[in-house]
Order: sequence, then structure tokens, then C-alpha cells
Amino acid sequence: MSIELPDVIATYFAADKKGNAQALSECFTQDAVVTDEGNTWTGRDAIRQWMANASTKYTYTVEPFALAEDGDRTVVTSHLVGNFPGSPVDLRYFFVLRDGRIAELEIVP
Repeated sequence: MSIELPDVIATYFAADKKGNAQALSECFTQDAVVTDEGNTWTGRDAIRQWMANASTKYTYTVEPFALAEDGDRTVVTSHLVGNFPGSPVDLRYFFVLRDGRIAELEIVP
């Protein structure tokens, strides 16, 4: 099933697929906040480092398959398969967009 993601979210998943931490971080506002696995990263530099660490630590594929709205958040549900504990898993990505970029992202099972 193919879903049509907002442009910046599609760019985020494309950068994630390539393991391109720099391109992924550019999807975010300067003061963006990411929460994943109980940790929080604030700002593009911290977000770039988060992605760089994740892409060297694990090999995985992510396939978005559902899109919904939850108040001011865009929720993308994705299937992840890889060499990480608990694989495979479906995760929900809660995006808050501002001025065409990602201002907040929370990733939860």
C-alpha cells in the first residue's frame, strides 16, 4: 500500500533509508526536538548525531504504511525490520511541522 506523505516527511524517510544523517537533519527546524527510545535530542546537530549513531549501530529498513492526523501532529505508522532488539516492529512517528520543516518528532511503539 502506498501512502502520500507530506513533502518534508517523505524527505525524512528517504534520508533515513539512505542513512544520510546530514540530509535527515536538514528536514528539521534549528530548534527541533526528537524523542526516541526514551532519549531526547534538541537541535539539528544533536539530531544529525542521533541518526548517525542509529545508522552505524543498526541495519534496518523502514516502510511507512499508514498516515493519520492527531490534533496538530501528523502520525505515520511504519514497519521496521533489522538487526535491532525486538525486530520486526511497527512504530508510530508523531511529527509536528512548522514552516515546511519538522519541529518535533516522537517515535513510539
